Amino acid sequence: MEREPREVMEYDVVIVGGGPSGLSAAIRLKQLANEAGSDLNVCLIEKGSEIGAHLLSGAVFEPHALQELIPDWQEKGAPLHTRAKEDRFLFLTETKSFAFPMVPPTMHNEGNYIISLGNLGRWLGEQAEALGVEIYAGFAAAEVLYDDSGAVKGVATGDMGIGKDGQPTGNYTPGVELHARQTIFAEGCRGSLTKTLMARFALRDGVDPQTYGIGIKELWEIDPAKSRPGLIEHTIGWPLDPKTYGGSFLYHLDNNLVSVGFVVGLDYENPHLSPFEEFQRYKTHPAIRPTFEGGRRIAYGARALSEGGFQSIPKLTFPGGVLVGDTAGFLNVPKIKGNHTAMKSGMVAAEAVFEHLTKGNAGPEATEYPERLRASWVWDELYTVRNIRPAFRWGLFPALAYGALDTYILKGRAPWTFHHKHADNATLKKASEAPKIAYPKPDGKVSFDRLSSVFLSNTNHEEDQPAHLTLKDAETPIRVNLALYDAPETRYCPAGVYEIVRNEDNTNPRLQINAQNCVHCKTCDIKDPTQNINWVVPEGGGGPNYPGM
Repeated sequence: MEREPREVMEYDVVIVGGGPSGLSAAIRLKQLANEAGSDLNVCLIEKGSEIGAHLLSGAVFEPHALQELIPDWQEKGAPLHTRAKEDRFLFLTETKSFAFPMVPPTMHNEGNYIISLGNLGRWLGEQAEALGVEIYAGFAAAEVLYDDSGAVKGVATGDMGIGKDGQPTGNYTPGVELHARQTIFAEGCRGSLTKTLMARFALRDGVDPQTYGIGIKELWEIDPAKSRPGLIEHTIGWPLDPKTYGGSFLYHLDNNLVSVGFVVGLDYENPHLSPFEEFQRYKTHPAIRPTFEGGRRIAYGARALSEGGFQSIPKLTFPGGVLVGDTAGFLNVPKIKGNHTAMKSGMVAAEAVFEHLTKGNAGPEATEYPERLRASWVWDELYTVRNIRPAFRWGLFPALAYGALDTYILKGRAPWTFHHKHADNATLKKASEAPKIAYPKPDGKVSFDRLSSVFLSNTNHEEDQPAHLTLKDAETPIRVNLALYDAPETRYCPAGVYEIVRNEDNTNPRLQINAQNCVHCKTCDIKDPTQNINWVVPEGGGGPNYPGM
């Protein structure tokens, strides 16, 4: 269709994404501007219906960066209520559990808090608005804008009211162009715009492929007699095979709430594996099930996370913009934390961008940002744990042995660096070469099906809109994915988006995409064997609405 002219709004800085990194960048920018008496105008846009709607994390939160950003966070009522009290680390077999005699130092949580990241995000949004940041939730950045020199000059939000046929409906409203002197991309893991920036500016040249995990989470209200606020429990082992990276988390909050989840590395090999089913199976373990018996599941969600670490950090700047947070990959995998590093990266980027804009630097690139980040505690923290995640390519037990050596003896200062050799989409074996996995049917008490789970995520998309899960080639799902890998998208998606349907006589298979179920985890964009699935933003405000996740 012929595009109508779009409204243009001018800012000094536009931030794409209302997670911990984007909000921290916005707050720090306005702090610096207010201290300097500057009228720097900052805009933040968020595709979720509100700040926090799409935020999902375990989460045990290390308040280091928050203390630096807002020293009086306690007086201002930051939602950090449940102090970490006890760490447990278990190895599971199918019927037994064994506690490790020592919890690894990276997993010690003294001084940390068990939180809802969504609630922290909402509070950070309030702090940003109080400082003068303009926040627009429900607006999805759909396009990167470039000036005549090829530098980023901002983003455009998606058009609203486009029908499934691609034509405007009676509710059509064109998107808005947000122009900025610098644009900060804080889209989170596998950002759809960041992916285009990676290709255009070759930001991944010279670094390892990014590797990912999928985290699936539920929030439960449990029997008060079983509630132990401050207990932090992690497991490895069953139900995963020793070649597959992953494990569980179970965190006890106040008010009889338990946050439980399961992470599976997306470099897994067996196309028959279903991360969702592995999570449901985990909850049936004799050491785990009693926590949930007599309880009530109240929320569900899923999200991919960047696990590549130090070796996979891309180039962070380009003409007109910078990358921050999990879109760049600052997760500390052995620590199982990334919110504090994401926040710090946003703060460092804000300081570099502010200096770049106010000191009259010549070029369009805020080159001070990576230099400042390398001098921060983030860089050293990620460097010292760089070898732990890639060691798991040897399997669980050799990786545990190496992890002990690296942690206790070498203390992260080994004279070598292991590398991630393959992108996650390249690791699947053919279906005929991998053992099938017989998953039990959900019992409706502690284990559940996908559709009842998606219902608890409050996911909603306007049905009369083009599917935001797009295929580069319509034939590939049957010709390649089904023929060679037994349609793995029907299993790695935690929301039942992808379905193989056939005629009544079981012929003529085709892929059906139930885009309205999508919880925006991005797993399909990552794991699809031929990278035929391309996740793009739906209309702003669509997707999950996580309560307290």
